[in-house]
Amino acid sequence: MRILRCNTACFNLMVFGFFILVFGIKIAVVNSQESPASAMEDKKIRITADLLITNNESGFAEFSGNVRATQGTTVITSDRLKVFYKEDAGSVEKMTGGAGAMEKIVAIGNVKINIEDRKAVSSQAEYTTDTRILVLTGPDSKIITANESISGSVITFYRDDGRIKVEGREGAQVQAIFFDTGGIIGD
Repeated sequence: MRILRCNTACFNLMVFGFFILVFGIKIAVVNSQESPASAMEDKKIRITADLLITNNESGFAEFSGNVRATQGTTVITSDRLKVFYKEDAGSVEKMTGGAGAMEKIVAIGNVKINIEDRKAVSSQAEYTTDTRILVLTGPDSKIITANESISGSVITFYRDDGRIKVEGREGAQVQAIFFDTGGIIGD
């Protein structure tokens, strides 16, 4: 195992794939009403962590300690963020974090994901790039919006078709809270 000191460009390249793959973040397009400078600000990914360790032999890179990754208004915080590479990816592809090189991305410990008006909270979040499936795990995993929330011990989000599967654990059921703004159930 070796410890790699990584400059800002290295951090940006590695995590750029994470944001694109997991959350489908679209890069801002410069139009006539948006200045080129503000479009570039929206594209920037900033990651802070206490340490980055890479291990090409084992095929992973890990950010650890107070991890915070941001792009525009999207923020991911966790204790650790680990990127696993496909076996056939070359070392240059691994270092740059090319989307084709990533097998899965795992955020561990106090995971919080904020995207627009949605917030996800879990002990662990794992995204598999080939299947495009995000799994939140932990006894208090939840997804919260302004008008609803779901919670369970395992929440699986299938990005290709938008399905969500929520599982409880022994002794704890799944919980969903919806606000009846249209008077469907009662007054």
